[in-house]
Amino acid sequence: MSVIESIHEDHGASFDERGEHTVVDHYGRPERTRRAVRNGVGLIEMVYGVIVVEGDDRLEYVDNVVSNRVPNEDGQGCYALVLEPQGGIEVELYVYNAGERLLLFVPPEMAEPLAEEWSEKVFIQDVEIRVATDDYAIFGIHGPQATEKVASVLNGAASPEERLSFVRGSMGDAGVTVVRTDALTGEESYEVICSAADAEGVYDVLLNQGLNAAPFGYRTWDGLCLEAGSPLFETELEGEIPNVLGLRNALDFEKGCYVGQEVVSRVENRGQPSRQLIGLTLSPGEREGHSPSIPDAGAAVFDGDASVGEVTRAGESPLLEDVIALAVVDYGLESDDLTVRVGGEELPATRTELPFYEGSDRSDRLPAYE
Repeated sequence: MSVIESIHEDHGASFDERGEHTVVDHYGRPERTRRAVRNGVGLIEMVYGVIVVEGDDRLEYVDNVVSNRVPNEDGQGCYALVLEPQGGIEVELYVYNAGERLLLFVPPEMAEPLAEEWSEKVFIQDVEIRVATDDYAIFGIHGPQATEKVASVLNGAASPEERLSFVRGSMGDAGVTVVRTDALTGEESYEVICSAADAEGVYDVLLNQGLNAAPFGYRTWDGLCLEAGSPLFETELEGEIPNVLGLRNALDFEKGCYVGQEVVSRVENRGQPSRQLIGLTLSPGEREGHSPSIPDAGAAVFDGDASVGEVTRAGESPLLEDVIALAVVDYGLESDDLTVRVGGEELPATRTELPFYEGSDRSDRLPAYE
């Protein structure tokens, strides 16, 4: 799936399979790399599926399907969801208005089936939908010096300030689009989009020109997002009702009907979901010569003898020197002193306010409940 796999190999990358796609896992010592990103700036090749929607009715068509209002102004974007009739999340997507077309960034395995499904539902509208994943390369810039980094290499435009807005310019000899992201790592962050043919040159500029950037892979990305309290599609979002996750940045409660809206509105109108997403800091259960105990996804969370939820994702934070976890639990849970079952052992867990780590920015996906 990487556009520049040989370049990553030259930098000592190890790869991993996520679904049917190959991604950079790490370049060695991912814990140290996480510190480098938190202290300066890091560079990652992002893996998305890309869908292009064109035609006079493109805005109306996509807006009628997704959970958020699609912007009608060139240079603006939004984060949105496609829901099933029962309100569960089927697809997450970033929608960018690029003038005469919309660019949709989705989980890579979702691009082909989503484009096919939507194409089958086009009747009299003037809409053309195609998958364009192989046409683009996308690089993420994250860290407290990310804005300075982008400014040092971007020509012809200033760094965008508004989240999910973008500007067009150049890096080296290549034309690029630079998006201010929603800060899933809890740091200032941007994504640089270029043609696949220009990927090698743009990556070299981002890595070596201006401020140097530390290359990192998806193992470090996962850890950064966990510390930032950002729920991700594969671990928290897929199949869940967005109200449960407090994912209000993906919802426009004033827009017209879309599939699943009735469920979302019903939960909103009753004032609270049945469950909620929280953070936990765990007693590591460390014994001499052994690593800390880290719960798997699905590990049960207990309040006394009562099961109140389950862990969705957990990991060790080298910066916080703690084991941290996201968990979905009963809404209104009052106890802060809980336990998590790991390998038949009950580990003490303390409810912790999100984010776990305060970086240079705050994730737009931090749970928010009315």
